Amino acid sequence: MTDNPVQPGAPGSAPAPLAEPTEPREPLPPKDASDGPAAVSPTGRPWGGDPATRSQEGAFLTTASGAPLRDTDHSLKAGRRGPTLLQDHHLREKITHFDHERIPERVVHARGAAAHGRFESYGTAARLTCAQFLQPDVTTPVFVRFSTVVGSRGSADTVRDTRGFATKFYTSEGTFDLVGNNIPVFFIQDAIKFPDVIHAVKPHPDIEIPQAQSAHDTFWDFVSLHTEAQHHTMWNMSDRGIPRSYRTMEGFGVHTFRLVADDGSTSLVKFHWKPKLGVHSQTWEEAQLTAGTDPDFHRRDLALAIEHGAYPQWELGVQVFPDTEEQVFEGIDLLDPTKLVPEELAPVQPIGLLTLDANPRNYFAETEQVAFHVGHLVRGIDVTDDPLLQGRLFSYLDTQLSRLGGPNFEQLPINRPHAPVNDMLRDGMHQTADHIGVAPYKPNSLDGGCPFHAGADLAFIDVPAKVAEGVKERAKPASYDDHYSQVRMFWRSLTPVEQAHTARAYTFELGKCFEQAVKERQLLALANIDAGLCATVAAGLGLPAPEPTVQVPDVQPSPTLSQVGKQWPVDGRVVGLVADPTTDLGVLTAVRDALDAAGVLPLVVAPHGGPLDPARPDVVAQRTWLTAASPEFDALVLLGAAAPAPDAQPSFDAKAGGPGGAVDPRVVLLVQQAYRHAKSVAAVPSAAGVLDASGVDPQAPGVLVADDATTIAETLLAQLALHRAWERFPAAVV
Repeated sequence: MTDNPVQPGAPGSAPAPLAEPTEPREPLPPKDASDGPAAVSPTGRPWGGDPATRSQEGAFLTTASGAPLRDTDHSLKAGRRGPTLLQDHHLREKITHFDHERIPERVVHARGAAAHGRFESYGTAARLTCAQFLQPDVTTPVFVRFSTVVGSRGSADTVRDTRGFATKFYTSEGTFDLVGNNIPVFFIQDAIKFPDVIHAVKPHPDIEIPQAQSAHDTFWDFVSLHTEAQHHTMWNMSDRGIPRSYRTMEGFGVHTFRLVADDGSTSLVKFHWKPKLGVHSQTWEEAQLTAGTDPDFHRRDLALAIEHGAYPQWELGVQVFPDTEEQVFEGIDLLDPTKLVPEELAPVQPIGLLTLDANPRNYFAETEQVAFHVGHLVRGIDVTDDPLLQGRLFSYLDTQLSRLGGPNFEQLPINRPHAPVNDMLRDGMHQTADHIGVAPYKPNSLDGGCPFHAGADLAFIDVPAKVAEGVKERAKPASYDDHYSQVRMFWRSLTPVEQAHTARAYTFELGKCFEQAVKERQLLALANIDAGLCATVAAGLGLPAPEPTVQVPDVQPSPTLSQVGKQWPVDGRVVGLVADPTTDLGVLTAVRDALDAAGVLPLVVAPHGGPLDPARPDVVAQRTWLTAASPEFDALVLLGAAAPAPDAQPSFDAKAGGPGGAVDPRVVLLVQQAYRHAKSVAAVPSAAGVLDASGVDPQAPGVLVADDATTIAETLLAQLALHRAWERFPAAVV
C-alpha cells in the first residue's frame, strides 16, 4: 500500500537510539501521517506559515517565557538535603501548569478520536443549495471526530453504545458543523428530556458503575417507561452498537435540515455518511475481548489505517423531501427525530466525498479542544423546528463556555474559521486576537462604518418559514405518538444472524438488571415490537412472554438497514500471518505482498519478536503469540506447524495453559476465536495440524487449505469483501 517499509504504529518520526541522545538538535518533525490545524489567525486570515511553528522551538529546554534551563530533574534547595525554596520559579511554573493540564471532559462523547481530511463536492447539490462548499469541484478542509456517547475519556472503545460522527467543514463562507451519530434516530423527541436520558444511561450516581454501558437498571427503567426511546434502543442492541471500525461506520445528521437554493427555493433533507468500506460490526464476544486486550482499538485502527495509506472515505448523501407546510413525507413526520425515512421511499443522493488522510499532531489541542455546534451554519443551510434540534442549538454553545473556559473558544487553532471574521465580539477569557479600531458597535462612523452588513448575495439566509399557529403549551404533535411501527420495521429488516445477535444483546443487558419490574416492563415493549423477539428474550431471562398491549400495523422491511449480504472494498483490513521457524518465507512474503498491494495490512505473528530468520531482516514479526489477540485481525493465514514456543508456560502466560498438544495453545486459542467469530482462516498444508488441534473443519465455509500463495491471497481477499463467513453458523429466525 505504501513505499515506506516501516509498519504503521511507530511512536515517533525517527527510530529511537539505544542510548539517550546528548547532542543538541532541533525538535524532530511530526510523523508524515500527522497534521495540525491550518495556519490561520484567530480572525481567519491565512498567514502562510508552517503550522508546526506553533509547536515547540529550539534545541534547548526553556521556561514558558523562553529562558533556557540547565536542569529540570532537581528542585532548588537550601543544601542538597535541605528544604525546597519558594523562589524556585521553574518548579512552581512546572507544577502549576501540570496541576491545571486538564479541562472538564465532555458530559457525553467524552472519549473520541479524530482525523484531518478533505471534502470534495460532486456539485450535485448545487440545485438544492447555494452553500459554496457544495458547488461543483469545490474541495473543503475538514476535521472529523468520532466518539462514544456514554463512557468517560478513560473507557474502552468497543463498548455497546451510540457513536458520534461530527464533521467540521472549514468553508470559505464560514464553518459548518454536521454533528451526527452512527444511528439515524435518537432516544427522545424533545431536547428538554436530554438530561433525563443521559442521567439514566450514565453510571448509577451512588456507586459510579457501570462505566460506559447501558446494561443496568436506570437505563432500562427509563426506556421501558419512555417508549419513544425503543427505536434508538433497538439500533443500539443490534450490531450497529459495536462497529468493527470507525472506518466501517455509517453516519447520520439525525435531524431534518432545510436547504436554500440560489433562486430562493427550499428543500428539506436528511444527511447521510456512507462508508466506502461498507458497514461492519464486531461480534459481542469480540467486543468484550477487545475491551480487555486493546481498549483503544477503534482509535488505533483509524490512526494505523491513515499511516498505512488506506485513507478512510465516506460519501455524503442527502434524502430530499418537498418543503411543505406539514413537513410530512409518506406519512412520516420529518420533525420527529425518533423516526427515519426508508431509503426505498427516498433514495440517498450522493453529493460529495470525504477522505481522512492525516492524524492529529496533538490530541489535546485538536481532538479534545475541538468545539462542534449545530448552530455553526453557512449560507444555504438552515435548521427546522425539530424540538430536539432546537434545544441542541442552545446546548452546544453553552457547554463550550464551561469546557473551554469562556466565549473565545472559536479562537483555538482547531476551531478557527478559514473565512474572514469581523464579529465585533471583544475581550473575555483567552482572547488571542489583536483587535484594532475603536468602534466595535453598529452603527458607527469612527471606524469608517466598518463592519458593514453583507448583501443578499453573501449573507446567511434566515428562511422566512411560516411559524406553526396555536396556543402556547407544553405538548407534542399527535404524529409523535407512534413508538413501535418503525422499531418493528427495523427488526424485520435484519437478517436472521443479525436478529439473533440483537436478541442476545437484549437478553444480556436485561439480565444485568436487578429489578424484576424493569425486566418485565421492557418485555412488554418487546411484545409490541415482535412476538418472536419477546419470546426469545423472555426465555433467556426465565420469564413468561407477555401479550402485546398496542396494536402495531404490519410494516414492510427496508433492506438497506441490514449490514449483511453485500461485498465491499478491503482497504485497511488486518490479516494475521501466523509463522514459525518451519515457515516457507517465500510463501509468507508472497502472501504478505499480495495483501499489501490490495490495501490490506498484513501483520506477522510469530513465537518471538524481530526477524524470523537473521538472514532475512525483511521478514519481521509485529506480534507474538504472547501479544496477539484475535479481535485485531479480520482473517488469519496459518503458515507453519506452530509447535509450542519456549515461553508457552502457564506460569508465564496463562493463555499457554489450554489444550494444544503438538501446537502452541495460544495459537489454538487465536484460531478458535477467529473461527467462532466467523472470520476467514487459510492454512498451508504444513499447518493443517493447527486446524485439527483447534477443532476447525477444513471444509467449513471461509476455511481454505492451499499451498499456493496466489490462491491463498485471492481467496482471502474475496472472503474479506464479505466481512464474515456468516453461513458457517446458520441462525434460526427468532
